[in-house]
Amino acid sequence: MDLDFTTVGAVAIAALLFLLGMGLPIGIDFLLVGACGVALLLGPEAMVSLAGETMYSAIASPTFCVLPLFILMGAFAARGGFAERAYRSIHVIAARVPGSLAIATSFGSAVFASICGSSLATATVFGKIAYPEMKRFKYDKSFALGSIASSGTFACMIPPSGMFILFAMFTDQSVGRLFMGGIVPGILTAVTYAASMYLRAKRTPALAPVVPEELTVRAADRARAVIDIWPILLLSGIVIGGIYSGLFTSTEAGAVGAVGALLFGIVYGNLKRGSEIRAALRESAHTTSMLFFIIVTALFFSRFLAITRIPFDLADFLQGWAVPPIVILGCIFLLWMILGMLIVQAAVFALTLPILFPVVVSLGYDPVWFCVVAMKLNEIAGVTPPVGLNAFGLAGVAGSEVKVEDVFRGIWPFVLCDLIVLVLLILFPNIVLFLPNAMM
Repeated sequence: MDLDFTTVGAVAIAALLFLLGMGLPIGIDFLLVGACGVALLLGPEAMVSLAGETMYSAIASPTFCVLPLFILMGAFAARGGFAERAYRSIHVIAARVPGSLAIATSFGSAVFASICGSSLATATVFGKIAYPEMKRFKYDKSFALGSIASSGTFACMIPPSGMFILFAMFTDQSVGRLFMGGIVPGILTAVTYAASMYLRAKRTPALAPVVPEELTVRAADRARAVIDIWPILLLSGIVIGGIYSGLFTSTEAGAVGAVGALLFGIVYGNLKRGSEIRAALRESAHTTSMLFFIIVTALFFSRFLAITRIPFDLADFLQGWAVPPIVILGCIFLLWMILGMLIVQAAVFALTLPILFPVVVSLGYDPVWFCVVAMKLNEIAGVTPPVGLNAFGLAGVAGSEVKVEDVFRGIWPFVLCDLIVLVLLILFPNIVLFLPNAMM
């Protein structure tokens, strides 16, 4: 019996979504559905051959070394006490400003994100550092938790973002250009968050009561606080500046960043203990293996879809659709928002980018701009229910009295800030493209 390739592909996509809904890990879903589909269409021997070739070619390129290197850099930074240093310093700088502890969380997360590419790690680390302080000074629970969970998403946008590295792998874009594209939007989001916190705390003082300890802070204390974060600023400056100037490739920058985070952590942080170094290495190995498994299986599934010709048929349909390109782009963004609320963001991009990215590029949109705007959607999905990983991660470390519902109640004002920034990025693409186009 002759099988219709497109029909098999459509059934496979439905089966994949069903397995995801059942809670089966995304990598297993990709592998299982892809293997069954290829075996059905081309035979078991072709399936084994394609799987083996994909497993090799997916990670054989030296370019893929950039992911574990930046993951290692982030693990050393998280274990080395850099988040505490950033939070303490910016708290002193923001002393006596309404909502100072929340503002310190916002900018502290942004500074820490410049050396840690994990959104979940940033949210959980600041949940351990910032939430006890806000709780001690009677900050509103949802206001405090929402500021921490939302600020944690900066690590998605501000380089070295692990999600941008995944984007580069699935779209064949330059990691360095994506990093540069995320800098201004990341800073803009942090400033927008801080302005929102300030205005809300100014209007409703009960949200963020005055911290008595801040009344004694002097100008000299603020100057020392700026100096205290020099290791973080120097390390992020070397990594990002090296990529921007062309002094380093992205892989070399990851190696320099990992070594720098280790050395600074040993000299100035908590990595003097061998147990912390070993823990960072274990975390890096676990995260890297998980992401590589998702990458390999997603590429295998995308090759199966290519055999069915569904991506090409979809691309032809969308390109021939008699609507403005912005309508197609809006539909893609809406799809990502819905999927991002239901599935882990890395899995959403692994599932959709091989199909949708060529369509967006063929419509004339800049690839870097598109990836950055998609990352902004990823930030929103990271805190919104029902699967806001940052919210669940924060609730898990903030204490038994904190429920995930408390976090979700606090994120909506920050989601509004994200939507404002998203509109600005769409209306003014040069916010994203200025630095990538100026790279040497």
